[in-house]
Amino acid sequence: MDEPLRLEVIVGSVRTKRFAPTIADWFVERAHGRDAFDTTVLDLADTPLPQDLSSTPGVERFTERIGQADAFVVVTSEYNHGYPAALKTALDTVKYEWRAKPVGFVAYGGMSGGLRAVEQLRQVVAELHMVSIRESVSFHQARKHFDPADGAANDAAERMLTQLAWWADALRMQRRRAPYPG
Repeated sequence: MDEPLRLEVIVGSVRTKRFAPTIADWFVERAHGRDAFDTTVLDLADTPLPQDLSSTPGVERFTERIGQADAFVVVTSEYNHGYPAALKTALDTVKYEWRAKPVGFVAYGGMSGGLRAVEQLRQVVAELHMVSIRESVSFHQARKHFDPADGAANDAAERMLTQLAWWADALRMQRRRAPYPG
């Protein structure tokens, strides 16, 4: 790689008293350990996007930031067997800038650990022409049992980051060679 891959970690929950920052901080620490990535955090709680998908200066800044990224990791909670509404709004706000870019998922929730939210998100990102990374990270009953030293979670994060780097590099090279035909 001639330059680091721009990785945006998107924090999908905007609820008050959310656990998302704890999970996001844990993941970002692992991503920062990878020279392949220039990692930044895009917290949707700090990124107001209109639900009617209208254009605003904030939407333009958001769209530009998504366009500059080479890869994404979505940190998502699971609410009522689905993912947060703010995350859906973010995905729908931008169209072309998501395309031909990889996305990984770090999920947390109750008994399912956010896996139902991730499975729904995989369908949405496919429609956006993104490449969903097979490996994901899941924390079951995170508020009660979150452990930053969890070996299985750390291993899953490392595998996901390795796959994400491979896909991000390959897709960045191809996007530079020829525009995505979608």
